[in-house]
Amino acid sequence: MSLNVSEALVQQAAVGEVDESAFVETIRQSLPYAWNIVEKLSHSIHQDGEEWANHAIAPPSEQARGQLLRMVGGDAIRGAVERHFDVKLAFQNCHNLAVFRRDRLDSDAYRNFTSIRNQILNQTPELQDC
Repeated sequence: MSLNVSEALVQQAAVGEVDESAFVETIRQSLPYAWNIVEKLSHSIHQDGEEWANHAIAPPSEQARGQLLRMVGGDAIRGAVERHFDVKLAFQNCHNLAVFRRDRLDSDAYRNFTSIRNQILNQTPELQDC
């Protein structure tokens, strides 16, 4: 899964610094399924006051799964999305994505979600090839 980067953004990168808001817009347009998930989860913690929120529903297609993996797998993409939404992304498997309030990364919820124990407990036969 690749980003659909405009020629203008490529030129910007070739000569120096890139406008992060333009990069974020490229992510939004290129990875709409993943973007929508993070947007909804971020709303839950910022508007509804939740400490964290997660999405644990299998993607509807391989293309959607690829978007999710691309978003969390690329450090620059992940970092830009986290800064844009002011969240910390946490990822367990092909469909269990969570967002946490950045000021609550010392919480039990964050430590539990990102623990080795919970990673192991989230493995099931149907997720082995995800």
